[in-house]
Amino acid sequence: MKTAILIDGGFYRQRAKTVLGYKSPKERADELERYCKAHLRLRDENNQLYRIFYYDCLPSEKIVYHPLMKAQVDLSKSDLYAWMVEFVEQLKRRRKFAMRLGTISDANAAYTLTAKTVKKLCNRSITVDDLTESDFYIDELNQKGVDMKIGIDIASLAYKKQVDQIILISGDSDFVPAAKLARREGIDFILDAMGSHIRPDLFEHIDGLRSANHLYTDPTRAKEPPSEGI
Repeated sequence: MKTAILIDGGFYRQRAKTVLGYKSPKERADELERYCKAHLRLRDENNQLYRIFYYDCLPSEKIVYHPLMKAQVDLSKSDLYAWMVEFVEQLKRRRKFAMRLGTISDANAAYTLTAKTVKKLCNRSITVDDLTESDFYIDELNQKGVDMKIGIDIASLAYKKQVDQIILISGDSDFVPAAKLARREGIDFILDAMGSHIRPDLFEHIDGLRSANHLYTDPTRAKEPPSEGI
């Protein structure tokens, strides 16, 4: 069986960091490659890898004003930006990896207070003088083009009969229309949500739900991914 593996990069990075902790760009890239190839040997299968498609966006390079620091912050100088650039370069050098990079919509990006901090301020358990940098996050940073690229590649793989099986590593439900199309074309469609919760009604649109690592299915380790992180 010829298998294509499609990876929602933002989801994978957050989930892997939550369960397995921080790693360097090379270590995370090595981990991702091993994880994908482990799928080919699950349940005594010995499938042939067609290609690994990786979908993600580089972080914003915008300069954003920070109201607490009263200074402009260059996001391209952040640790996250440097980590992501190196991580993407690591993946580009690997055999059978195809990069599908979208863009970040950051026209309205701005630092804003977290919901937890706003609640504390309203409860008067803290005051403005108690605010720290960790009470702020950058809002209005949205990925553009990633979901569309995933959908187009699923449709192309299915219509051209290039693969027999598609494994999608994602926790999103936006894939459903593309999954239904692929299944109608006879493709075995597997979802790997890496142990995170999916809606019960999604099972009718896939041919199986499985993870390539027991850590992601251990309820004592599996947690929902954070909103930020490498």
